[in-house]
Amino acid sequence: MQLITCPWCGPREELEFHYGGQADVRYPDNPQELTDEQWGHFVFFRDNPKGPFAERWVHSAGCRRWFIAIRDTRTHQFLSVHRIGEDQPQIPEATR
Repeated sequence: MQLITCPWCGPREELEFHYGGQADVRYPDNPQELTDEQWGHFVFFRDNPKGPFAERWVHSAGCRRWFIAIRDTRTHQFLSVHRIGEDQPQIPEATR
């Protein structure tokens, strides 16, 4: 069992958390203006790097708060966690 550190609750078992996707994806400013192809790209296409990657996670069985985690996708190791809105460290360039 892997432990994930919630920025508010501390280390907890991974079963208490849910993955929320790539951290830096912004909702389109004018979604009604997107073509079907553009909308499909927004919904389904995400980066898939090897190495450190910024992700959204939620502590669903605890405080229910969202946070940002920097996780190495090769090892699944969590490198750091941050409250949303806090400054995050620079992520080293991952292999794509």
